Amino acid sequence: MFTGLIEDCGHVRSIRRSGEAAVLSVVTALPVREILLGESIAVNGACLTVTAIGAEGFDADVSPETFSRTTLGRLRPGQPVNLERALRLGDRLGGHLVTGHIDAVGRIISRHSEQNAVVLEIEVPPACSRYLVEKGSVAVDGISLTVNAIDGVRFRLSIIPHTIAMTTLKSCVAGSDVNIETDLLGKYVERLLSPASGAEVKPTLSRELLAKHGFL
Repeated sequence: MFTGLIEDCGHVRSIRRSGEAAVLSVVTALPVREILLGESIAVNGACLTVTAIGAEGFDADVSPETFSRTTLGRLRPGQPVNLERALRLGDRLGGHLVTGHIDAVGRIISRHSEQNAVVLEIEVPPACSRYLVEKGSVAVDGISLTVNAIDGVRFRLSIIPHTIAMTTLKSCVAGSDVNIETDLLGKYVERLLSPASGAEVKPTLSRELLAKHGFL
């Protein structure tokens, strides 16, 4: 589990492919001596397992499933990546609960400045947009951000200078693809309200139902 607060903007040393899988090697300013084999580190929001540790960074295996769900397969040597170590019990939860399990790849549609903020508009697949809530949380390339507005399959973010400077967002432009993880709570609520068969939830909320249970 992660918080979406990026600890370091490292860069890719190499990506060694083997069929549909690969080994990703990352250089980081994180204290390498504290990293343990087998621990989880989010790389651009995707939870990866550390398989080797070097003097300047770590290696992690990337499975075919991760390649198919994320932008990691498009990384190149030298490219910056957002890094966050797993949340420890007792840590401050400054962002929101992020699992590191990417829902979809979104695309930045536009980028412009509004006074001290950078405003991004991002488009996501319809199956992903259902979990976006205005003023709710979303992780973009592992960064915990607040949804400002939603328009169909597009949503808008207003990002402060510190976040831009300390993450890969400083190099993202219109047309860039980004990893999207929607808020965990919405997915659990939907699942709990689904029929046992796992069929898609159909709207059942009505004034009569609210009145019956004392909400009106």
